[in-house]
Amino acid sequence: MAEQPVDVEPGGQNVAGEAPAAEPEAVTDDTTVHDDDVELERTIGLVGGLAIGIGTMIGAGIFVFPGLAANNAGLAATLSFAIGGVVALLVALPTSELATAMPRSGGGYYFISRGMGTAYGAIVGLGLWLGLMFASAFYLVGLGHYASAVFAELGIGLPISPVIGIGLLFGAALTALSIAGTENTAKIQNVVVGILLVVLTGFLSYGVLDAVGVFGGGTVPEQFFSRGYFPVLTTAALVFTSYLGFAQVATVAGEIKQPGRNLPLAMVGSVLVVTVFYVVTIFVATSAFGADRLGQFGETAMVEVARDFLGLPGAVAILGAGLLATFSSANASILSASRAVYALSRDALLPRKASEVNLRYGTPHVALLAAGGPILVLVATGQVELLAEVASFLHLIMYGLMCVALIVLRRRNPEWYSPSYRVPGYPVVPAVGALASFGLIAFMQPASIGIGIVVMLVSYLWYRYYAENVTLKGDI
Repeated sequence: MAEQPVDVEPGGQNVAGEAPAAEPEAVTDDTTVHDDDVELERTIGLVGGLAIGIGTMIGAGIFVFPGLAANNAGLAATLSFAIGGVVALLVALPTSELATAMPRSGGGYYFISRGMGTAYGAIVGLGLWLGLMFASAFYLVGLGHYASAVFAELGIGLPISPVIGIGLLFGAALTALSIAGTENTAKIQNVVVGILLVVLTGFLSYGVLDAVGVFGGGTVPEQFFSRGYFPVLTTAALVFTSYLGFAQVATVAGEIKQPGRNLPLAMVGSVLVVTVFYVVTIFVATSAFGADRLGQFGETAMVEVARDFLGLPGAVAILGAGLLATFSSANASILSASRAVYALSRDALLPRKASEVNLRYGTPHVALLAAGGPILVLVATGQVELLAEVASFLHLIMYGLMCVALIVLRRRNPEWYSPSYRVPGYPVVPAVGALASFGLIAFMQPASIGIGIVVMLVSYLWYRYYAENVTLKGDI
């Protein structure tokens, strides 16, 4: 897969006198080669791509959100997760086309900056970096809750809550792991996701059979819209953080083997698999306890569901799976956040230092530190729902603009735009994807929207100060 000719190379300089790096000299199925002799190796295959997508999404959606979602929307939270899955699929299809045309690290930032210009790219790129940090912090806090539940299960009393401390510890450890190489990270991700899918398939199969009366007397479903209709949409906005994983596959597109084939399969496949798991999980959980009681259990509600079905062994199994899932989500998010920093730096929207590649490990170590450090600060807040919604807000903005960028590129039809996969149903699918992404924002909490808008404003002001003279493809 050779690099196609481009209409114009990136140009201009930032305030530090740095110009954007030239486009890659070659993009093959094995590596991305730049003219400064930097090679970003493609070490992640289809299984690894699916593992990043599924592993990121399956953590929060199944192990942290059921109690919170049921408390907000009742049994209709199943519909909330389904809505999230439909929106994600509408975006995953256009993203697959963009990713096969531009299989580079940076994902949505790269697509938007090349399709719509530097200003849009700067807002989205810096927002993606910060959004992934909010998401990573959310996953790490969830991991802390599950680890705390392990201590409680073992009867170990602690003078203070270990939630924040454990989240900080794992945040630092995962950052160090990613610096040591993406191949190591991908291998761990594959193993973790494999174990998770086995445990969840067994647990949910038992739960469905219990709910329909094969075991015991079955459960009479409560009123579906017990909380009303509006909470279904507000809950969909909250839980959309669960669906960020497919876009994180695109963020590491520069390291995916055979991107023309593996990127679309990994993104669309991970959305479909995880949506089924989410909907079944909420159905099983609400069948066990009902929405009111399930909501009282909070972030570790699934542990109590497993205990109800299978006693102590079930609780222990789900505790272990919850630890693995939140670990997996945080692992993939930290990796993706660093690649956003790497792409911004190569385009001179951040200092060039941030895109340095470690000669020993072949990873952008400065970018990883730039992602991992702020994540620890966010973990210290411990605000689960707020962290989740801010991450959702920033990603929904990016998702909507990716769909717009696809339409813009199709209409301009530049010589270099030659995707190996084309979205079906164009232009309806990307147009509906954009409208659905922007529309879901309206149902978020005002605080989350406010913080998201501040992040976007700061990103724009940074661009105007630091890189206003930088031009990328979309500026032509």
